[in-house]
Amino acid sequence: MIDGMMMRLLYPTLLAVLLFLGGCSDEIELHGKLSENDANEVIAELANKNIEATKRSDKEGVSVVLSASDINRAVRVLGAAGLPRRARTNLGEIFKKEGVISTPLEERARYIYALSQELESTLSQIDGVIVARVHVVLPERVAPGEPVQPASAAVFIKHAASLDPDVVLPRIRRMVSSSIPGMASAFANTEKLSVVFVDAMAYREQEVLAHVGPFLIPESRLGALKGWAIAFTVVTLLVALGLVLWLCPNFRRRLLARAALNSPENSISPIGERGA
Repeated sequence: MIDGMMMRLLYPTLLAVLLFLGGCSDEIELHGKLSENDANEVIAELANKNIEATKRSDKEGVSVVLSASDINRAVRVLGAAGLPRRARTNLGEIFKKEGVISTPLEERARYIYALSQELESTLSQIDGVIVARVHVVLPERVAPGEPVQPASAAVFIKHAASLDPDVVLPRIRRMVSSSIPGMASAFANTEKLSVVFVDAMAYREQEVLAHVGPFLIPESRLGALKGWAIAFTVVTLLVALGLVLWLCPNFRRRLLARAALNSPENSISPIGERGA
């Protein structure tokens, strides 16, 4: 009867601790199908904010995996840093030979798209640029007899606080105007070439609350709480065992007798007794 009472006392406590510890160690995939370089950039940025993440490779690419408790912070950190970077297509990939004859309209659309992608990729290499988007309009005659519509472009730059727009603006205008056909003279023309800079919202550490049963506690204290839960469980089990041994002398005597029977002194009989 005492053994059954002990088991009924111990099982709920152990089960609660195991569920708590198991819930704290769940892992979740943050991003998948990344290149090796993109995955390294993501992990490096997370490591700068003390968020531990690992890589997993498969046939479709590289995945970044981290603890489920860090998902909230990780999303905000990568959003502020503009990671992972948007995949872009270059001219060679867009105009690769596939044995299909394209119409002039399709060729023009593909060329505009490829030109925008190339410019975005180049602008993204500038230190401090988080997101770069370029919209290109090539010279086009709308209808026969109508004048040709001049080329134009619009550039959107989302940048970090370390970038000074006044310093890079002339370089961006010069590069874009010299890269698009029909825009060589549009360097100083704000109607044909517009550049918009937007400050990126810097990441700010916030106290994130996590659910532990019916309670909400800061995520930063989950580790300490887990340690206290283990210590409390061990102490509770020891106190329960001590109470049972103190209040139940019969159980204590049986336990001591069982321990005496299992001791090494009783497990090996003397040689003389064996012979007898």
